[in-house]
Amino acid sequence: RLPQLVGAGTALSRLGGGIGTRGPGETQLETDRRHIRRRIQALERQLKEMEKGRELRRKRRAKMGVPVIALVGYTNAGKSTLLNRLTGAESYVQDQLFATLDPTARELRLPDGQKAVIIDTVGLIDRLPHDLVEAFHSTLETAAEADVILTVCDAGSRYCREELAVTGQVLDELGCGGIPKITVYNKVDKLPEIPPDFPMEGRPHAYISALYGDGVEKLLEQIAGVLAKSVARVTLMIPYSAGHIAGAVRQEGNVTAEEYTPDGILLTATVPRRSLHQYRAYLVDESGRVEV
Repeated sequence: RLPQLVGAGTALSRLGGGIGTRGPGETQLETDRRHIRRRIQALERQLKEMEKGRELRRKRRAKMGVPVIALVGYTNAGKSTLLNRLTGAESYVQDQLFATLDPTARELRLPDGQKAVIIDTVGLIDRLPHDLVEAFHSTLETAAEADVILTVCDAGSRYCREELAVTGQVLDELGCGGIPKITVYNKVDKLPEIPPDFPMEGRPHAYISALYGDGVEKLLEQIAGVLAKSVARVTLMIPYSAGHIAGAVRQEGNVTAEEYTPDGILLTATVPRRSLHQYRAYLVDESGRVEV
């Protein structure tokens, strides 16, 4: 249902009144409601098209085996500014709700030379209307496929703790509980000093100014460190009869060398540590022997 539209004075009665017509203002209200309904329908169609595009991009990223970093947090926390600072790209930055509706993805090169994809998601707001929950979850679900989540907050906001707690709750609802996270306290340039009770819960954190670049290099090093712990470099000898295993490595890993030998496919790749158990039977040790 649309919320009640309220006008000031008789501003909404200009199309009404007179014998045989509706009551004062009613025609104008109906016109406004019709425009709003059309706008809602257009946005719903846009969201469906966005979802199709996101699914295609997810498949391409999975095929490339590039780690994904997701930016999440409240509206106006500075996520888009941080994206621009980290990548040198020009994402849309505006001080308003829904400035980023479709997740924006950019390529990022980390200090160790590794390439990654960093994604800016829609900003959270308090007391989200029920009709918008599906749209928000649709745009935020990208975070559930990330290798690292950067939870960005405005360090100068008096609601910083509450916003971090709500963001954590939303991420848990999306199934992101096991994904490594770094809490990014942004806009520290506006603080006279770092509050002594930061950070919360002893989690990995960074103090930055996305606007001026303070602390960003250290944040990049932290991201590289987290990613290094979440993946393992392996050499695998995969028999031709187990070609599906090679396909799985290519799908979720980053293959750096591939050789076809009489015994099978020799692959060197980085794969998520959570998947190591699938490949243990094909691991090659330093002497060239296959582990059993």
